[in-house]
Amino acid sequence: VGVLGLMLVAPPLAKVALSFSSPEYFALMALGLAMVVLLAGRSMVKALLAMLAGLWIAGIGTDLFSTTSRFTFGRMELLSGVDFVVVAIGVFAIAEVLANMEAREETRLLPVPKGLRNLLPTVQDLKDCRFAFANGSVVGFLIGVLPGAGSTIASFISYGLEKAVSRRRERFGTGVVEGVAAPEGANNSETGGALVPLLTLGIPGSGTTAVLLAALVLWGFKPGPLFIPENPALFWGLVASMYIGNVMLLILNLPLVPAFAQVLRAPAFVLYPVILGISIVGVYSASGSLFDVALLAAFGLLGYVMRKLDYPAAPLILGLVLGGAMERALRQSLMMSEGSLSILVARPISAVMLSLALLILLIPLFTKVNAWRLRALDS
Repeated sequence: VGVLGLMLVAPPLAKVALSFSSPEYFALMALGLAMVVLLAGRSMVKALLAMLAGLWIAGIGTDLFSTTSRFTFGRMELLSGVDFVVVAIGVFAIAEVLANMEAREETRLLPVPKGLRNLLPTVQDLKDCRFAFANGSVVGFLIGVLPGAGSTIASFISYGLEKAVSRRRERFGTGVVEGVAAPEGANNSETGGALVPLLTLGIPGSGTTAVLLAALVLWGFKPGPLFIPENPALFWGLVASMYIGNVMLLILNLPLVPAFAQVLRAPAFVLYPVILGISIVGVYSASGSLFDVALLAAFGLLGYVMRKLDYPAAPLILGLVLGGAMERALRQSLMMSEGSLSILVARPISAVMLSLALLILLIPLFTKVNAWRLRALDS
């Protein structure tokens, strides 16, 4: 469903985006970051601070317009900016290893059913979950299109909706097949939805697509409205690979489930050094700079502290990815208007998107004011 939605939605959306200019792009990216802040975690304030940190990191280096250095602290290595790969691996991989080393939790594996027949759903299971899977797939795609939503939110929303409409809602939470099929369908189709804003607007919808955006840019491609017209073979090749990938995953994953489960039995003192070594070698091989390895350690510690303080990492990564593009769009808009910020609200589309972004950021304030009013009425 996600791949089918990508095929049907992406090409016409790209044609609409061709009419966008710099003010619309800036407003669209601001709206995307506001959505990320809204959906990233329990605290919008923490998500907002993480996003602002990402924008600040994106500003490190040489200003492309004035050629002045910013936040380099006299280090020549920072003149070209901070490499996205260093930040992503540090905040995600290194921080995850540090958090797991601190937890020291033993993984207890349930016995894996033996035999392919025992891994396949029964005919009755397929009948029971057909509507749940279809509903979850549609919901997952729609949630995936929203920047910053991610597969976790898509799965939770799909599970909640399926539980609300199911005739067997009292059995949810006991392993009933509908409760498994709905979030799994949403999780799978969210991937296709997240690719829509990435390929048509150049805005990553999740941390994973942010990494994909960086990879495309490194290979010389520029995701945006012209991506599909200029690279039709790549776009349709990507769609075809997703169809083939789904089939191959079905063929390979079922027989290899017992083997995959054995990976979790690897002792931590073997697994964690391997992950750290691969991360360090990957960063050093990309730039050949020991300074980047030091930055990797610094961002690993930053990611670990963020996890301890319950700060989401996705807004930081997306702020880093979109920071440079937002700055260019804003500077180009100001040059078009000879320095007047009114151009951002003078165009209807950009004015609407900026208004939506502002309303999204004000949601916590409205919620608190409403709660205060209710408490005052009760008292």
